[in-house]
Amino acid sequence: MRPALLALRDGRCFRGEALGAIGEAWGEVVFNTAMAGYQEILTDPSYRGQIVVMTYPLIGNYGVNDEDAESGRPWVNGFVVKEAAVRPSSWRSRSDLHAYLEAHGIVGIQGIDTRALTRHLRDRGAQDGVISSVDLDEDRLGARARTVPTLVGRDLVREVMGERETTWPAARAPLHRVVAYDSGIKRNILRQLAAAGCEVTVVPATTPAEAVLARRPDGVFFSNGPGDPEAAPYLVAAAHALLGRLPVFGICLGHQILGLAAGGRTYKLPFGHHGANHPVQDVGTGRVEITAQNHGFAVDPASVEAAGWVVTHVNLNDGTCEGLRHREWPAFSVQYHPEAAPGPCDAHHLFQRFTALMRGAAG
Repeated sequence: MRPALLALRDGRCFRGEALGAIGEAWGEVVFNTAMAGYQEILTDPSYRGQIVVMTYPLIGNYGVNDEDAESGRPWVNGFVVKEAAVRPSSWRSRSDLHAYLEAHGIVGIQGIDTRALTRHLRDRGAQDGVISSVDLDEDRLGARARTVPTLVGRDLVREVMGERETTWPAARAPLHRVVAYDSGIKRNILRQLAAAGCEVTVVPATTPAEAVLARRPDGVFFSNGPGDPEAAPYLVAAAHALLGRLPVFGICLGHQILGLAAGGRTYKLPFGHHGANHPVQDVGTGRVEITAQNHGFAVDPASVEAAGWVVTHVNLNDGTCEGLRHREWPAFSVQYHPEAAPGPCDAHHLFQRFTALMRGAAG
């Protein structure tokens, strides 16, 4: 196997073997605690700009197929695993992980101590790094890691959003017409909206609010996406213009955008929330949902209270805000991924909540 090296900004290095494409990759190094769903993680546009470390030791055991992708290509900058399965076992498999990464030009590394790396990131915080299978000099690679641009202030939405409008038909006779802002929208979000009876028009994230209102939709959806939400002022402006005029639902980056549109602020988390097993409590009911998450920024709840917003969900690991709703307007958001791709299905009901808001507005 060809040797490879991962170097972090703070000088810590990990030696292993090349996985996927030969070359170099740079980005913010984060860890994901999911035990499965690696293909959904690889193809989630929210991971643009990041090198993802899988904490589960064996990745790729059921291969890669044509159905589980959340977008048309992998978006991670790099991929780190303890061990990549050589012979996947699944009737759905069409390729092994190494071949899939290689075909899409994704540089990875395996054979390192991912537990030690995860503990390092947990204690020191997510930090920038470089994977290389062409330069194995620790000093040179460490110096390059210190030049990697951070995610703070970077608009990565423009790199992943669709460039043209598309339509996602309802799974049954359409009950509602929804316009969805594509900031890197995942396919399973669209499937869930369609299953709830929504005919969805997906528009680029830069679409102005006036163009959305001209379509006379029943509701508007703000999707997940990568990067710093404060670096996407065009999305904030659109949300600000739409709030109070029709039902609005936001997920992940969309949640942060609604918080900013309310005049609030967001902040960078130490190492983010990435995985399929994060406990979140509904403040109103006391119910705890096990959720899938992928975000590095959070909304400061105190900063939006004066604008009429209340916290609806709280992360039980660190107490951060995981959901908001407006006291008067038909608008709400969640920080986690209720579409469950990957992850549990505990929060599917939120799509029905959105359709209920649209029915109420229509009535």
